[in-house]
Amino acid sequence: MAEELADQPKGVAEELAGTEFVFSEEQGQLRAAVRKFCADHVDESAVRGWMASDPPFDAAVWARLGTELGVLGMAVPEAEGGAGGSLVDQAVAVEQLGAALACGPLFGTVYLAIPALVAASGASDLLGPLVEGTRTAAFAVADDAGAFDPASVAVEAVRADDGWALSGRVERVVDAGAADVLLVAANSADGVGLYAVESNSVGVQRIPLTTLDLTRPQATVELSDAPAQLVAGSEEAERVISHALHVGGALLAVEQVGAAQHLLDLSVEYAKNRLQFGRPIGSFQAVKHRLADDLVALEHARSTAFHAVWALTDGSDDPALAVSIAQATCSAAFVRVATDAIQVHGGIGFTWEHQAHLYYKRAYTDAALLGSAEQHRARVAEFVLDVAPERDAPRVATGMPS
Repeated sequence: MAEELADQPKGVAEELAGTEFVFSEEQGQLRAAVRKFCADHVDESAVRGWMASDPPFDAAVWARLGTELGVLGMAVPEAEGGAGGSLVDQAVAVEQLGAALACGPLFGTVYLAIPALVAASGASDLLGPLVEGTRTAAFAVADDAGAFDPASVAVEAVRADDGWALSGRVERVVDAGAADVLLVAANSADGVGLYAVESNSVGVQRIPLTTLDLTRPQATVELSDAPAQLVAGSEEAERVISHALHVGGALLAVEQVGAAQHLLDLSVEYAKNRLQFGRPIGSFQAVKHRLADDLVALEHARSTAFHAVWALTDGSDDPALAVSIAQATCSAAFVRVATDAIQVHGGIGFTWEHQAHLYYKRAYTDAALLGSAEQHRARVAEFVLDVAPERDAPRVATGMPS
């Protein structure tokens, strides 16, 4: 759509600027810059190397994303060390990082922790290092399909001589293993608050989990009188956490769109060049119809993902509803495209050497983060129907050794 505006008269382009699904020239340049950076530094061989290393990313590349490109804090105000852009700018960058299957604590740091710290009133001292890429974070807050439920908080906070002390357990925290700081929701005598805990503090234990997607590791966090800093008190914690979960859900949806687009491009190119019975397999109806259906699903997903981002940016829609629609749509689309990519590639698509399985595993992992497609469809029904259907909680693998 942005490219199409270049052919429009100047007055038409100016009138449409800023509306949904119309990207500015600067956002186009940002997209190109992030795509080139990923091609140079986040290629398939690098991803395969990082997912088997500890920590599972390159700290130097991560820092360059923060300092050189500024994409870690794209939506953070300049006064707090960020680029001063919008959430749409952040989403443009995330889409390209998703296409590259970028390793690193994007989910914990960029999608959740940074939005929470921006929304909190007294956490600016924690933002700078995260935005610059010199430190990383994880969001140790249990959610109910991407929504915050204060009743689910299982960590307790008590006052200590120099602040707070936290005790409790949080299951399946993405990026916790390599995080420098953990943002933890905890109950105190004042109510639920959000606290920052240094991951190397006494009383903090992180138990790595065996997960499907090696590019996005998880860990269980156990706290025993761990020293903590209050980030958001009971008067604003629920708002801050809910905002972070909404932003995280929208950015995760955009990431899924970027990854699905990469896979669809791979499949189309392969279908054009792979010959069978003397003709490209893309000329067979079974293949071309499958890819056409994938394109429709992907375009639908892209629309819902960026609508959610715009809804969070300018309040054009209910953020919770828009994010649930995006999550339900994008999770299903990414899984579909990833599955079809393996089928279209045939025998080579099933091998470890081909990259399809890396995206396939990311697709199924992403589909379980912040709520499954089924859970979000049920939530959408709750928003728009007078009587919503009952929903059963999905079974979730713990990742712990049996």
